[in-house]
Amino acid sequence: MEKTDDSIKEIIQRAKEGNQIAFSNLVDTFWNDVYGFQMLRTKNENDAEDITIRTFSKAFDKIDTYDENYEFKTWLITISKNLHVDLLRKRKRSLMNEMESRADEVKKVLDETPTVEDRLITEQNLANLLQDIKKMKPHYQKVINLRYFQEMSYADIAKELNEPVNNIKVKLLRAKKLLAEIIKKK
Repeated sequence: MEKTDDSIKEIIQRAKEGNQIAFSNLVDTFWNDVYGFQMLRTKNENDAEDITIRTFSKAFDKIDTYDENYEFKTWLITISKNLHVDLLRKRKRSLMNEMESRADEVKKVLDETPTVEDRLITEQNLANLLQDIKKMKPHYQKVINLRYFQEMSYADIAKELNEPVNNIKVKLLRAKKLLAEIIKKK
């Protein structure tokens, strides 16, 4: 039985006065509209039903705020849409929190420590580099050793070798160029 606008307005008025039967009539009348709207939005029966139930619950709590200048169905759909948006935000927040909590687990899996193979390759490369350095003159070997293996500053190397800082910089520059040439010749 199709309800007229006047009979719906009467039912809404009785619902505003707290009449449970009137509100049940409103649920029966508009359930399919709200549920259908949510099925289109969520494409999930459980979510659509949950949101529809919450829509009518909220509508019953706030029925006194309904403005009769608007269609009751439009008011219900607006409540339903807002509840769906809230649900999406809540799920997004929940997902972000879960991702943040799992970030530590991912970091544990993505361990940065070198594998046995990586260490072996590094050691071989270092051994080759040391052999190439030994092919250089002793004073170049010394500055490279102090700067790159002992990680001394230019000033500390200058003190160690009792030479001006500029001389150390020049020696290092020449040593690097010579080392690059030795490596290229291989």
